[in-house]
Amino acid sequence: MTEMSNHNEGGNTVPDSKDQMVKGSAWMTAGSIFSRILGAIYIIPWGIWFGSYFFQGNALYGKGYNIYSFFLIAAIAGIPSAIAKQVAHYNAMNEYGVGFRLYKHGFVLAAITGLICAGLLFFGAPLFDGGDPRVVPVLHSLAWAVLIIPVMSLSRGFFQGYQQMAPSAISQFVEQLARVAYMLGSAFIIMRVLHGNWITAVSQSTFAAAVGAIAGTLTLAWYYLKNRSTFNQLVLNSNNEIVVPAKQLYQEILQQALPFIVLGAGITIFQLIDQYTFFNFMRSTGITSMVMLNNLFAMFSVNANKLIMIIVSLSSALAITVVPLLSEAYTRNDRVDISHQLTNAVLLFEFVMIPSALGMAAVAHPLNILFYGTSHKELATAVLAFSAFVAIMLGLFSVTSAIMQGVSQNKRAVRYFAVGTIVKLVLQWPCIHYLGVFGPLVATTFGFLVANYLIIRWLNQSFSIDFPSIAKKTNGILAFSLLMCVVANLLVNLMSRIFGMFMVVDSHWGSLFVLIFAVGIAGYLYVYLVLRTRLADTVIGDRTNRLRTMLHIK
Repeated sequence: MTEMSNHNEGGNTVPDSKDQMVKGSAWMTAGSIFSRILGAIYIIPWGIWFGSYFFQGNALYGKGYNIYSFFLIAAIAGIPSAIAKQVAHYNAMNEYGVGFRLYKHGFVLAAITGLICAGLLFFGAPLFDGGDPRVVPVLHSLAWAVLIIPVMSLSRGFFQGYQQMAPSAISQFVEQLARVAYMLGSAFIIMRVLHGNWITAVSQSTFAAAVGAIAGTLTLAWYYLKNRSTFNQLVLNSNNEIVVPAKQLYQEILQQALPFIVLGAGITIFQLIDQYTFFNFMRSTGITSMVMLNNLFAMFSVNANKLIMIIVSLSSALAITVVPLLSEAYTRNDRVDISHQLTNAVLLFEFVMIPSALGMAAVAHPLNILFYGTSHKELATAVLAFSAFVAIMLGLFSVTSAIMQGVSQNKRAVRYFAVGTIVKLVLQWPCIHYLGVFGPLVATTFGFLVANYLIIRWLNQSFSIDFPSIAKKTNGILAFSLLMCVVANLLVNLMSRIFGMFMVVDSHWGSLFVLIFAVGIAGYLYVYLVLRTRLADTVIGDRTNRLRTMLHIK
């Protein structure tokens, strides 16, 4: 358990925060990315088995999941991140016993909020269907996951408070693996073996969230039992100078947790605004067919969103890592360390998000066909490419809001998000009326742009972000990313022509071949450039030497 070795018995050893951030980010990013990839790849066979009902089924799935996501965040209530932050706070003071008591009281809270929110979602489903009664059975199936996941998420927060990211990342992957296995198995049996109802198949696909939650919880329990002796040793060697009453522990958890609900649900809140306004606002453009409206909704809110959240998860994984590290520095009142961590966080975000977003936009055409087929392919490709750029704003908000929580500015972050939400609401109708399916994406971009600007401005005023250093490295990241984007786009066009002589390019297999070539070559180009110029060294440290050796780059 090397992650714990940074804290000595007196609690005086200060860990290398940049090294911890990169190490923690690597684990959380790996777990999040693999989980997101699994959560996207399943759509290929799932869509084939749904056949002509694919877009309708995916739209229904998205409607249910957006509502479920909000209830889940309310059930979790930000308690896992609050626990991670407070456990890290007490661990920095060598008061591990207090952190354990926090976890036990948080466990009770998570179980209660899970039960309440699951009940509200199950029995109140008809109130949230937005006029589509087919959503009700989907919400009923999702309520079981709301019952289980809060306790699982709480346990992840406990491990993160110790800078132990591996248990969280691995349990996240196991959870997704079990979920996808159940989704595909149930969809195949219902749609292909029994030739059943597609609404029933969607309901079973969403029930898979509960199956995954059980698997993820069992994984965390195994990690806890495996390391229980080490945890007990840390508690025995604590200073034990602080006695915190149970009432105060509950107050600390709730004070830290409640703002996490709003900030953690930030992206989901914007998606719910889209879900409850898009259909009515689009009718003002002359489109009245419910099938067509569902297809358009599926394009931007479900299909594109599922893919861009793979790259957004890069930054959200980073955000989860930043919170306990910033909390420790804030507890020590080390403003220099806070400033350095802010700079590192921004650079690490840019280093992974900018090339990912530009790369996805460049290969949007084969990527969309691989996952969603040729239905409305030109419009769907344009929506996916535009969504890739929107992802930068979503990812940046995940990072900046987490940073604000790490420096105990939860209420201020909520206020800034509220301003961004107002901007989104004001722009929603005119954007949809004049830009159609792109309208919600434009309104979302401006909403998060305002929220991010307000947060970054305050952080700079309070802790002095090193913008000159960031700007210099950002120029390099942007230049290499743009070059990679151009190469990827050229390769997509070239490979499409070449493969077009041997196979149907606009097919799953044809698109897969094009993607492998384009992403492989363009991705390697970016990696080569950042390693060859030593730009990567300034962002992620000396670990790049091993990578340079493996790739034979001098």
